[in-house]
Amino acid sequence: MKTKTLEVLFHETLKDIYYAERKILRALPKMARGAQSPELRAAFEKHEEETQGHVERLQQVFDLIGKPARGKTCPAIDGIIEEGEEALQAFADTPALDASLVAAAQAVEHYEIARYGTLCRWAQVMGLKDAAKLLEQTLQEESMTDEVLTRIADGSVNQTALQAA
Repeated sequence: MKTKTLEVLFHETLKDIYYAERKILRALPKMARGAQSPELRAAFEKHEEETQGHVERLQQVFDLIGKPARGKTCPAIDGIIEEGEEALQAFADTPALDASLVAAAQAVEHYEIARYGTLCRWAQVMGLKDAAKLLEQTLQEESMTDEVLTRIADGSVNQTALQAA
């Protein structure tokens, strides 16, 4: 039996977020197509490009620890994405659609922020400075995306959903 160390936990969590990022990469185009607001659509399209970069950075981290870049099924992200797809269908062609998409996207961002924050700290503790830098860069991008989504929601999306009530 493998000893349960921080290195093992780091690797397992890395596989989790790698799976999540690849799953998110497939979900973002659907969200962009579903968005009514041009600003929200553009945010999803921009984040799709960033997410490709996140996957590439994760591959670099796997290389740094000498492990193959492989994901492991992440039930948490599967559930969050499933909820987003349900919202997309449930609120299709309604004024609340974009508000539901922002909420779903922020659930994803918050999950990623939690994972990357943890991985950054562990990488630092383990002396993996290069890995920590890569993970920190992604953490900053995820946090910025969350802020952009909040701005879009506060700027128009939530008000549009409310006015239609």
